[in-house]
Amino acid sequence: MNKSPYKVIKSRYITEKSGMLQGLKNSESNPCVKKCNKPKYVFLVDNLANKVEIAKAIEQIYQEKKVKVKSVNTVRIKPKKKRVRGRVGFKSGFKKAIVTLEPGDELDDQV
Repeated sequence: MNKSPYKVIKSRYITEKSGMLQGLKNSESNPCVKKCNKPKYVFLVDNLANKVEIAKAIEQIYQEKKVKVKSVNTVRIKPKKKRVRGRVGFKSGFKKAIVTLEPGDELDDQV
């Protein structure tokens, strides 16, 4: 299936935890953390996308920076119950991908 890379990758997922994951490559405080020289970034992706499609989409989107994807880990977040004004509803579930790049590669410093 030949999907557009912008249909596979919905957006960048920026949270406090993903910012900490991204900042591990610059950390020097702990000998164990010094070994984490590969940058990791978190993205919201299509629910039907697989790891190979995600890796190819990241490499196509950031083609001008010449990034190489080392690995992709995916996580499905289940819908959660939410109560609003006495009515029960659900927050929608989503799929996120943790993308590990080759050492030395970098997307941008937004976080």
